[in-house]
Amino acid sequence: MLNYTVDPALLEPAVPSGVELDQFQGKTYLSLVGFEFQRTRVRGLAVPFHENFEEVNLRFYVRRGEKRGVVFLRELVPRRAVAAVARIAFNENYRATPMSHRIETDSDGEAVAAEYSWGFAENRCSMRIETEGEGFLPPDGSLSQFITEHYWGYAAGRGGGCLEYEVEHPRWLARKAKTATFSGNADRFYGPRFAEVLASEPASAFLANGSPVTVFQAARLV
Repeated sequence: MLNYTVDPALLEPAVPSGVELDQFQGKTYLSLVGFEFQRTRVRGLAVPFHENFEEVNLRFYVRRGEKRGVVFLRELVPRRAVAAVARIAFNENYRATPMSHRIETDSDGEAVAAEYSWGFAENRCSMRIETEGEGFLPPDGSLSQFITEHYWGYAAGRGGGCLEYEVEHPRWLARKAKTATFSGNADRFYGPRFAEVLASEPASAFLANGSPVTVFQAARLV
């Protein structure tokens, strides 16, 4: 997870109706996140050849009352069918593109470094993180807790309004970054305004271990 501080004005046009930007200590964050889906099920059923795949998303943070959630600006996956289903079910901004990833582990099998790449040729992008220290549960009130513990997703509804869906998972162990970098043609996937952000040094970065995750059916907010 690479996390950047940004001007709220950059994100305000993408905030769905019914929610507001969520900030941490007065700062607005944009995150580039890479992860791997494993043993994926849709309503309890496995879809052949679509159980394991990467995703890289660009997201920011919002809230509706006490509910803290995320809005995805762009979600990239390597399979067209996955992108199509997500667009239909959640009206999310999914796109299919070639992807790969590499995870490095220590002697105990714990992930200590990760790299995700997407696109091809001159449009290739990648993000890489190397960690240091032991894994930890993000302390209450910390930036790492703010980034990892938003349990709702929000998206603009077709024809207006807003969709809300719950994302359920246990708290994640995290590791601090020793180095964290992004490289490549971000303009191709995110446009010039966000490419400029991704070309800068992230304000923070860390690696989370992940867990089983349940995404519930979206509901339209009136």
